[in-house]
This record gives sequence, C-alpha cells and structure tokens, in this order.
Amino acid sequence: MSCSQYHYQDLINLFNQCFAKTHNTYLIKGDDEPIYLPSDERRTYHGIYFAYGYFSSALHECAHWFIAGEQRRQQIDYGYWYEPDGRTKVQQQLFEKVEVKPQAIEWILSVAAGYPFKVSVDNLNNEDINPQPFKQAIYQQVLVYAQCGLPARAERFRQAISQFYNTEKTINLTLFSTEHC
Repeated sequence: MSCSQYHYQDLINLFNQCFAKTHNTYLIKGDDEPIYLPSDERRTYHGIYFAYGYFSSALHECAHWFIAGEQRRQQIDYGYWYEPDGRTKVQQQLFEKVEVKPQAIEWILSVAAGYPFKVSVDNLNNEDINPQPFKQAIYQQVLVYAQCGLPARAERFRQAISQFYNTEKTINLTLFSTEHC
C-alpha cells in the first residue's frame, strides 16, 4: 500500500469504533496544533484533535491518549507542558524523555498499518540535535512493549488497525530498525 492510499478518515473510523462508546472519546481532524480536550460544559465528549489530517499525527496523538491515565485524561493536553520548536538542550532532553513511550506506540501502530514511521525530535530550529540516542531509546521501548505488551487501549487499537490493513497480528520485531525511522 502506498502512502497515498492511507486516509485519516479510516483511523478516525477505527478509533471511534473502538473507543467512542466505551470511553466517550473521539479522534478528530484538527487544524494546525494537535490538542486533547476533555469534555466540559460546551463539549459532551473527549476529543483527540490531530494536525491537518496527517495520518502520522493521528497515530501520535492516539499514542498519547493510550498512555494517559484516568486523571490525565480529565486535563487539557493531559496536563503536560509543551515547549515549541527552538528548545534548549535541557528542554530537548526533557521532551525526548516524555516522548519515548508515545513514539514507540506510534511506531508500533504505524507498522500495524504498514505505514512508514519517522522519529520526531520536533525541534527543527536546533541543528545541534543528534537524533540517534532518541531513536535508540524509542527502539528499546518498542522491545519492551513487544515483550511485556502494550497498554490495553493501545493493543485494542493495534489489533483493529492490523485487521483493517491486513497486516501481521503480532508485533514482529524484524519490521523495526533504527536505520529506517
């Protein structure tokens, strides 16, 4: 399947089939910046908004939701800080520390869809970033998830994606390499 054959609406449909009734949570195509918004007086549901209809953004934002516990899912963007592009070295290290698990899940979901995965350091204005240690940390987390299992919601979605795209039913570690991410 080529990248042009991947449609964000398919992910929306799969996610909403898996979690709309059980968690009152919907995956929604957003505009520029992705955001998670819990239900409030204006919105009766929780919304995971991903950027510009990008397939990879949808997978990434779902990954954050899969990791977030019940209390985090009651807060805007799960209560996490976000420092935009142009982070200092210390801020970048903090960013990478909290992004290892979601990017590992995103990678696993991408493979389940047969879709290419690209590690995101999300700091394009800082040319001094060496992405290799971050890639290696994400790969190591993939190994942990393959051995110990994904969070339950992530596994449910991985299975739905795998079934929809007719890919392997298990996490096949031969499909993961830091050279290709």
